[in-house]
Amino acid sequence: MPESISTSVDLSGEDVHWSPKGGLSYGAYLKLDDILKAQTPITAEHDEMMFIVIHQASELWLKLCVHELDAAIDCVIAGEFGPASKMLSRIARIQEQLTQSWSILATMTPADYLKFRDKLGQSSGFQSYQYRMLEYRLGNKNAAMARVHGKSEHADAVREYLNMPSVYDEVLKQLAKAGFDIPADCLDRDWSEAYKPCAEVETAWKEIYTNTEKHWQLYELAEKLVDVEHKFQLWRFNHMKTVERIIGYRRGTGGTGGVSYLVKALDLRFFPELWTVRTSL
Repeated sequence: MPESISTSVDLSGEDVHWSPKGGLSYGAYLKLDDILKAQTPITAEHDEMMFIVIHQASELWLKLCVHELDAAIDCVIAGEFGPASKMLSRIARIQEQLTQSWSILATMTPADYLKFRDKLGQSSGFQSYQYRMLEYRLGNKNAAMARVHGKSEHADAVREYLNMPSVYDEVLKQLAKAGFDIPADCLDRDWSEAYKPCAEVETAWKEIYTNTEKHWQLYELAEKLVDVEHKFQLWRFNHMKTVERIIGYRRGTGGTGGVSYLVKALDLRFFPELWTVRTSL
């Protein structure tokens, strides 16, 4: 048996702060007591704890996505495309974590979930206000979706995001500032309405994609947007397949058709011309 094998860490010579000065410990800084008390299963079923943790962790990642996207949009408005691109890259990496979470949830079998699903009542991820705010800022504008938040304490924030320009709206304004021929109705419209694809916008992107050295910052920004949407689509697909694996084609607890509803979302595009321009290059 080699003598070099150790089964515990040698702390000799380490100046460990056993009692942090000022009282700001790791747990205090992160409010861990509050976070770790937030898991309150309503049944005694083993898998419910995992179900709760997965969704709570996802909401934390969504909070960071909204934080980063708001800041990225501010940078786009200011013409600071470098920092905006960095933030969009971070969002895409966060989305990878969100997508990976479905593989953990998929370890729960149909039999496991059915032991406590009925106890969830009509609560559903469809009611996530952070997800709705993120989608609105990315450009999936559908005013009807805001109804699910009713008169909750988050309803005003959701409606505010519905009525704000999306990240793509702000990018198109920057294209216009750069001299590209962007129609006026793309630059000043009812932001609560869904964006409609525009031939002139695709023409502008074609110019950018065929002259990348001249328009490098806009080209890089466009590719970061594509990366975000690509990752979002992977998240949606994995969500749909995980639901199908666990509950099949049962209706969702929030009242949607479940898998049939999630399939509809796979056809949505946030930045349509950034996809169609690839065919015309």
